[in-house]
Amino acid sequence: MGFQRELALLDRAVALERVGGDPQLLQEIAQLFLEQAPELIGQMRTALAAGDAKVLERAAHTFKGAVGNFGAEPALEAARTLEFIARDGDLARAQGALGRLQVIWGQLLPEFVRLSRETPA
Repeated sequence: MGFQRELALLDRAVALERVGGDPQLLQEIAQLFLEQAPELIGQMRTALAAGDAKVLERAAHTFKGAVGNFGAEPALEAARTLEFIARDGDLARAQGALGRLQVIWGQLLPEFVRLSRETPA
């Protein structure tokens, strides 16, 4: 059942399914996201500090799309929330939403490191 692991930060089965069952491709995509995620979070921080809701929305949207490929529901939801808040231009609420996304990313990071280092079968 899909709901058995609702507390899981990352669903490897979903991630593997999204890459057509190719563990090597999953490893490569995880490596790419490990490089891209800090840049996106930096863009979000910079946009928030500059009061640029449009750039914040775009970076949150990009992060959401990328993390969604890994079945990382908590991160997906946090990025989606931030994206919608930024779209509404509510930068006061965006600070808390970005903080939540950063906390979740910090928790998720070890999972991505493991994925990126796994030896494909």
